Amino acid sequence: MYEELKNKTGLKTEELFSPVAHSDTESERIAAPRYSYWKSVLRVFFRNKINIVILCFLLFVIAFAYIYPAVTEYDPYANLMDTTGKHLSPGGAIEHFGFNLKWILGSGASGEPTFDAVWNGARISISLALVCAAINMVIGVLLGAVWGFSKKVDMVMMEVYNIIANVPMILIISVLSMLFSPTFWTMVFALTIVGWLGIAYFIRTQVLIIRDREYNLASRCLGTSTFKIALKNILPFMTSIIVTLLATELPSYISYEVFLAYIGMGMSDMSLGRLIYSAEAAMVTPGWELEFWSPVAIVSIITIVLYVVGQNLGDASDPRTHM
Repeated sequence: MYEELKNKTGLKTEELFSPVAHSDTESERIAAPRYSYWKSVLRVFFRNKINIVILCFLLFVIAFAYIYPAVTEYDPYANLMDTTGKHLSPGGAIEHFGFNLKWILGSGASGEPTFDAVWNGARISISLALVCAAINMVIGVLLGAVWGFSKKVDMVMMEVYNIIANVPMILIISVLSMLFSPTFWTMVFALTIVGWLGIAYFIRTQVLIIRDREYNLASRCLGTSTFKIALKNILPFMTSIIVTLLATELPSYISYEVFLAYIGMGMSDMSLGRLIYSAEAAMVTPGWELEFWSPVAIVSIITIVLYVVGQNLGDASDPRTHM
């Protein structure tokens, strides 16, 4: 057979056969593309074109809420003495003050441009939501991971949770808002003093599911601390859960602020909630409707888009969607 192959090909023996080098290192190498978790997350997220549109819209709203007030001078009482410049429709405001972007939504009760008021209020409300979410998520996630893994911590925290969780959250926030002066940081304090507890309990429940897996038991046998096991072994497996939780938390802080302001317990800063509260009478007054519905529309857009982006990003964070 060898001679037949040699005659057919017309090749010499050294050309037909060559030695193959053996390497233990090369034999262990897996011929598969390198997996990157966050690259896979972004690939799955941006695969859906609707996510790109929604994310761009969200970034535009947030950027506009911070950039526009920074480059324009907004004084809500600049036209207070001008009695003819109050509660004007968009057409009436442009005719009275001249054409400018700030008058495209008309003027308010003090002659202030409704457009400027809405975006200044959006900046305050978004800032409140981001600060509260950062504080509550960091404390809640880290404490929840330790809470679910350590049985000693679990005994103490369950008693704390059983006491505080039975008091309505909105009642705690309302009482704290009334006890202190209604400022931005007072509202942050009211929303974060116990806001992390529900997050920590949710994370604790998820940790219990994976707490006793083999690699965690092995880490404990090797003397690894509870905090390090929670940080290195448990939290990375819960990325999608944490992102999804964040998606629900961010809009909820804006909703709390709007509700408290609407019932007269909000902060003194002209946030979106305060604007809605101040323009309540304009809702049923012919010609004044934009003063009320403009901040309502912005609140609705921000909360819905935040929730949708967060939910879709949470789904993309699940490794099972990376197949």
